[in-house]
Amino acid sequence: MGDRLPEPHASSSPAVAASSEAEEIEVLDSEDVLPMAAEDHWKVLFDQFDPDNTGYISTEKFRSLLQRHGSELDPHKLEVLLALADSNSEGRICYQDFVNLMSNKRSNSFRQAILQGNRRLCSKALLEETGLSLSQRLIRHVAYETLPREIDRKWYYDSYTCCPPPWFMITITIVEVAFFLYNGVVLDRFVLQVSHPLYLKNALLYHPQLRAQAWRYLTYIFMHAGIEHLGLNVVLQLLVGVPLEMVHGAARISFVYFAGVVAGSLAVSVADMRAPVVGSSGGVYALVSAHLANIVMNWSGMKCQFKLLRMAVALICMSFEFGRAVWLRFHPSAYPPCPHPSFMAHLGGVMVGITLGVIILRNYEQRLQDQTLWWIFLSIYVIFVLFAIFWNIFAYSLLDLKLPPPP
Repeated sequence: MGDRLPEPHASSSPAVAASSEAEEIEVLDSEDVLPMAAEDHWKVLFDQFDPDNTGYISTEKFRSLLQRHGSELDPHKLEVLLALADSNSEGRICYQDFVNLMSNKRSNSFRQAILQGNRRLCSKALLEETGLSLSQRLIRHVAYETLPREIDRKWYYDSYTCCPPPWFMITITIVEVAFFLYNGVVLDRFVLQVSHPLYLKNALLYHPQLRAQAWRYLTYIFMHAGIEHLGLNVVLQLLVGVPLEMVHGAARISFVYFAGVVAGSLAVSVADMRAPVVGSSGGVYALVSAHLANIVMNWSGMKCQFKLLRMAVALICMSFEFGRAVWLRFHPSAYPPCPHPSFMAHLGGVMVGITLGVIILRNYEQRLQDQTLWWIFLSIYVIFVLFAIFWNIFAYSLLDLKLPPPP
């Protein structure tokens, strides 16, 4: 084994030249910061425990490596890695698993190994730890708000660096508020802007006569019926969306949000064909319904305080906003014959949330490609989008529907 080691290690100590056993110890001890080492260095370490080049090491040797360098790892992560070693039924770990684990990369097989193990975490729960700073308490609070498993909460607590921050939800909220304020100044109205005769002339909202302008299926989120509409959406997407983005990242949360937005406008174009649509409720309802469904499905594991009361408050707020939208839709229009904006976007967002959204929130740091339900729900979503596109192309003319004139 000694002739395969890098030259700096071979000459770093007299013990290396003395015996092969001392050489192995020197190589291991020379790695000062294990989690940050390059993959080729990991290969050198792995080879020390795999003299026959089988590509596997025993869990006993893996535990020996963890115990030797445990002081260099976060205690919660060391606890998780030891749990993996205890739960491995085959008694061995392959090289790629070794690299992934020591590089803090969690695979689906990693999650399954932990869940199937019989070892109970012996240390105290994260909630019981004391002496935390304000930022640490905030991160711990977010972990308990969104993650149902203690092992995930500890992993997130140690891994989160606030880099990048939850920029997506904050940015989209600022843009929505800015557009609302601009429209309020232009229309000289902030409450029930939707009742202004010039409201529909905005180039951002979705209008059935202008459905060929594809950007309107997305940009309608920057138009709101009034400050009461905007206020509820902003509160919900900040209180729910920001913690979710802190845990699951901007890519996944923005996907759920915009999938709900697109599903909302397409649902209106299919089920309420004469109505326009405004507001970010499709995206907001996708996030909130996914979060609530995840809490219900993992009720015993979710340790957030007053979860029943908070779910009730969230459902009341959503019901109030949905009731406002239904009332407005059937209220006499300020610009006949075009009706007021539809409420179907809310339902489209809910459907995205309880399908795609739930799969994403239930698989913290796991590869979605490995989840069968992910592909099933994604296929259903794509089929719905394609159906709605063809519906918008052909159904309006085939049904000979009389649409309101363009604004």
